[in-house]
Amino acid sequence: MDLGLKGKRALVTASSRGLGLGCAAALAEAGCDLVMNARGAEALEAAADDLRARFGVEITAVAADITTGDGRAEVLAAAGSPDILVTNAGGPPPGMWSDWDRDDFIAALDANMLTPIALMKACLPAMIERGWGRVVNITSQSVKSPIAVLGLSNSARAGLTGYVAGTARQVAPHGVTINNLLPGIHDTDRATSLDRGVSEARGIGLDAARAEREATIPARRYGTAQEFGAACAFLCSTHAGFIVGQNLLVDGGAVNLTL
Repeated sequence: MDLGLKGKRALVTASSRGLGLGCAAALAEAGCDLVMNARGAEALEAAADDLRARFGVEITAVAADITTGDGRAEVLAAAGSPDILVTNAGGPPPGMWSDWDRDDFIAALDANMLTPIALMKACLPAMIERGWGRVVNITSQSVKSPIAVLGLSNSARAGLTGYVAGTARQVAPHGVTINNLLPGIHDTDRATSLDRGVSEARGIGLDAARAEREATIPARRYGTAQEFGAACAFLCSTHAGFIVGQNLLVDGGAVNLTL
């Protein structure tokens, strides 16, 4: 399917690896020029070089911490007025309700709620003026089914979801859509880190910890960054203009909901 994205310009944050890279790759394959961002310059440049070689698109790589004001300013200066914005940032650390204080919540909100909101506020006006734009926020399945040990993430991403619910309806008349992608467990560094935590806490092998989590997923496997990226690219496509303010689970059926 031609997604109608050839020649569009996309900003994808936290895109040197994992789900962000999966989204960047899918958009590059569809013909988008990219601005890619991550904190680590070496991994980011390697990812950008790979996508340039594979898809022949223009890519600007900006190594910066997108959760800081200076980092966002640097990335947005390079991005100009993108047609597509994909927001992503690493999730807060796991723990228990009694572990977290105000500073922990402020850090989580900065990374996983306030940063995407700031990026949307910066990019939406030009999209509205052009009469076309796409925003996809990578959140979490925990928005629909909270994960107890990820309380910081539950809180921040739920706040972002509420913001998007109202904002998406305000910009839709201008040809701009905002939607959220809710990943379940994918085969990324984040999943390995969480599996390792289970392994250490329970004294079982890493493979055993992963197998236990895979057994909780109806698909009986972890997702891949490639299939997650394909879902993102479709939401960014010309075919998805009537999908507004939605929260799409990409979780292998793990969240047991009827609606």
